[in-house]
Amino acid sequence: MQTRVEDLPLSAAPAVRAKSSTNFRILGAISFSHLLNDMIQSLILAIYPILKSGFQLSFAQIGLITLTYQLTASLLQPAVGMITDRKPMPYSLPVGMAFTLGGLLLLATAPNFAVLLIAAALVGTGSSVFHPESSRVARMASGGQHGLAQSLFQVGGNTGASLGPLLAAWIIVPHGRGSVAWFSLAALLAMVVLLQVSRWYRDHPTVRDKAKARHASLVSLSRAQVGWSLLILGLLIFSKYFYLASISSYYTFYLMHRFGVSVQNAQTHLFVFLFSVAAGSLIGGPIGDRIGRKWVIWVSILGVAPFTLLLPHVDLFWTGVLTVVIGLILSSAFSAILVYAQDLFPGRVGMISGLFFGFAFGMGGIGAAVLGQVADARGIEFVYALCAYLPLIGVITVFLPNLERARTA
Repeated sequence: MQTRVEDLPLSAAPAVRAKSSTNFRILGAISFSHLLNDMIQSLILAIYPILKSGFQLSFAQIGLITLTYQLTASLLQPAVGMITDRKPMPYSLPVGMAFTLGGLLLLATAPNFAVLLIAAALVGTGSSVFHPESSRVARMASGGQHGLAQSLFQVGGNTGASLGPLLAAWIIVPHGRGSVAWFSLAALLAMVVLLQVSRWYRDHPTVRDKAKARHASLVSLSRAQVGWSLLILGLLIFSKYFYLASISSYYTFYLMHRFGVSVQNAQTHLFVFLFSVAAGSLIGGPIGDRIGRKWVIWVSILGVAPFTLLLPHVDLFWTGVLTVVIGLILSSAFSAILVYAQDLFPGRVGMISGLFFGFAFGMGGIGAAVLGQVADARGIEFVYALCAYLPLIGVITVFLPNLERARTA
C-alpha cells in the first residue's frame, strides 16, 4: 500500500519530499477557481438588503438563508472528504461547480422565500463538493510547503468573497435581482479551469503508505492529546466564524442603522472588510511554515480582541479602520488551523479538510441564524457589543501541543 506525497508530514520521507516541488501553476488554477466559487457564493450575502426588502424578510429569515446555505455545505463536506480519501474523484471538482451554477440561476429567478432556501442549499452543496477536494489539490501541489499552499488557496476564496458585495453594488443593485444570472458565466469559466485541474489530479503520481505517515506524525502524541487538540481547534473555529458571521451577514445593516449610510456605501465598506480578510489569509500559512502554526493561531485569534472590543464604540471612520485591522489579523488563522489539523492526521487530508471547512461554514451559518434572532430582539448594535468578546476564547491556544517540537522529540 502507498501513501500520497501530500499526506506525508513535514518530518516524514525527506527523500520523497526532496523530489517534489511546489506547482504554482496548479496552485494558481485552484486559487482562481476558489475565487470564482466564493465570489458567486458571496452574492447571497451581498444582496441581503435586496432580498429583505423584495420579500419582506425579517432578520431571522435572513439568518435562515445563511443557515441553509452553510449547513448544506458543512454537513456534506466531511462525508465528501472521507469518500475521496478512500477513492479519489478528480472530476468531482467541476461537478461541484455545476451545483453552484444551478443555485445561482435559481437565486436570480426565485419567486418566493422557499425557493430562495432551495437556491441557497444548492450553492451550499456545490461548496461541500468543491472545498475538500480542492484543499487536497493544494496540498498535492505544495511541494511540502503546506502552509503556503493553503494560504494561496485561501486567498483566492477570500478575494472572491470580497468581490461579491462590490459587484452587487455595481451590477445587481442598479439592475435588480435578475442580473444575478449574469454571474453564471463565472461558474462556467470555473468549470473549464477545474477540468484542467482534474486532469492533472487524475494523472498525479501517488504514494499510499498511510499507516507509516500517520505513525511518523503522531509518534510523540497520545490519542488524548490529539483529541484535546481537535477540541481546542474546534472552539477556535467557533470563535472566529461566529465573529465573522456578525460582520459578513449584518455589517451592511449595522452601518445603515447606526451611521445612516446608503446600501451602496455599506456594501463598499463590506468589500473593504472582506478584501482585508483576503489579504490576511495570505499571511498565516507561510509564517506558520517558518515559526510554527501554534504561534500564528495564538496571535490571530487572541490578538484581535482589543480591536473587536473597541469597534462598537467608535465613529464611521474608525469603524472602517478597525474592521480592516480585524480582517487582516483574524483571517490569518484558518490556514494555520487547517494545516495543523492535517498534520495530526496525515492520510486523512480530505476528511480533515471537509471537517474543518464544514465546521467553519456550520459555525458561520449557526452564528448568522442566532445573531439574526438577537438582532430582532435586542437590536443590531447589541450584536456587535456581544460578539466583541468572542476572540478572548483564543487564550486556550496555550494548551495546543507544539507539533514541530513533538516531531523532533
